[in-house]
Amino acid sequence: MKLTDMSSMASLAPGKTSQFYAEEAGPNLLDLQAQSGVARITGGVSPIALALAFQDWFLHLAASPGKQIELMTGLCRPASVGGDARFADSEWNKWPFNVFVTTFASTGQFWQQATSEVRGVAPHHAQVVNFAARQVVDGFSPSNFFWSNPEVLRAARDSKGQSLLAGLANLRQDLRAPLTPAAAHAAVGRDVALTPGKIVYRNELVELIQYEPQGPAVYREPVLIVPSWILKYYILDLSAHNSMVRYLVGQGHTVFMVSWRNPDVRDRNLGMDDYLARGLFDVLDEVARIGATPDVHAVGYCLGGTLLAIAAAALGSGRQACEARLHSVTLLAAQTDFSEPGELGLFIDDSEMNLLDAMMWQQGYLDGAQMGASFQLLNARSMIWTRIVREYMLGIRAERSDLAHWNADATRMPYRMHSEYLKRLFLDNDLAAGRYCVNGKPVALKDIRAPLFVLGTERDQVAPWRSVYKINLLSNASVDFVLASGGHNAGIVSEPGHARRSYRFTAPQPVGQAWVGPDEWLAKAQQAEGSWWPHWQRWLVAHSAAEQISPPAMGAGVTLADAPGMYVLGD
Repeated sequence: MKLTDMSSMASLAPGKTSQFYAEEAGPNLLDLQAQSGVARITGGVSPIALALAFQDWFLHLAASPGKQIELMTGLCRPASVGGDARFADSEWNKWPFNVFVTTFASTGQFWQQATSEVRGVAPHHAQVVNFAARQVVDGFSPSNFFWSNPEVLRAARDSKGQSLLAGLANLRQDLRAPLTPAAAHAAVGRDVALTPGKIVYRNELVELIQYEPQGPAVYREPVLIVPSWILKYYILDLSAHNSMVRYLVGQGHTVFMVSWRNPDVRDRNLGMDDYLARGLFDVLDEVARIGATPDVHAVGYCLGGTLLAIAAAALGSGRQACEARLHSVTLLAAQTDFSEPGELGLFIDDSEMNLLDAMMWQQGYLDGAQMGASFQLLNARSMIWTRIVREYMLGIRAERSDLAHWNADATRMPYRMHSEYLKRLFLDNDLAAGRYCVNGKPVALKDIRAPLFVLGTERDQVAPWRSVYKINLLSNASVDFVLASGGHNAGIVSEPGHARRSYRFTAPQPVGQAWVGPDEWLAKAQQAEGSWWPHWQRWLVAHSAAEQISPPAMGAGVTLADAPGMYVLGD
């Protein structure tokens, strides 16, 4: 591509010319073009980062004769797949399948040992190599192949080949018409996002939904929910039986929800400051106006929770003026310290950031499919391999749940916002270090004044619970930390009556209490069966005014449209 040939990019953004992009990139234009080309080929994975990680590991392993002897002697030790559900069928215990399983287990054990505890290897490099080795080993699991999976062979025999034909039909259907965002859009407002409400405010970034009350009296302080803008808000308003919004309204709360507009290339220069100002502070003012009270229970989920924590710190320190006061703050699976981001951090270092930045600069945004590929890779065993076996080999089509529809309803993230998010939070950890600036001045989490309800989930690969727990170390507010069963999404959608749900809790940690580490907290925590929602509801009530009031008028008398609105339908 020539330096002046930017027509493909200009065509994506009306009104922006090739000269605009060239001037925006400055002297790094050629570098950005070259690196964005590499990113398209590799799917955004930096080959340089991988090469550096493997070089670091290999050279240190080569210089570790003790580790090499340990690996050689370890080859003679028996290995087991333990409770691996892939090998639960009794046929795996019979020849020749037991040989396949034993070989697989030994191979996995060898590579786990080989990529762990090699002296001198940088921790990030060790994690990258270990993760890559696990993905390769899992890819060669005998359960993934027709000829070595007794369950697949038995199903084919018993059905006289019909299971394989059904699997082939499933594959052809997915290749022709995969579950796309359009399929999810068709269900919004009909099958999901059903709680009655009105759009009561709209700007270029968000719509604000106010939900209709279900009784003659409500708690004085309204609840404002700020979801992540990585996917659509209605994960918190799915079907009638598992809608958090419906549950809160039914408990007597006035509930507001932020619905983010799906950005496109024209929004490439929207940054974190825009999301904070137009997506949160403006909305807080509207909620205070409509609710006729400055006191708000603010709730943030995932990235929305991180944004809310920044806002709470800015309001507590006086860096931001706002008509609303945060009466309480609830953070659901939201990180505020990014020093231990879990396996998601494997995709984030300076080299990866450089490549992603170049790719997003040319596109103007990070596409939902690109984000989805990263999340699938993090959980490849269940999201890729198990699905291939079940749907394409056994011929069993998984039922498309409302959560699956939501997960397919991908969104984009603007170039500037995502670059700032990765650099300032993930790479530099500015928020935890007190370097994150609002209105040009740094804010600190210790300036949060409102009581905090903080939820982590046990199997969260996006926001690991021990990382979420660190708000106890960084904040001076009273913290009620709860650990729920499940993962980043399913652990949140945990309605009363949901089977096999539980949560752990202790008494809230008061202001001034000595630091209690996450493992010490876990050892002391009580376990309760069932949903954590009623526990949270009791906490909200305890932090609300005793006397209830008549529900505020919808939009204080002015509404724009019926919920779910138009932004949630945007492709």
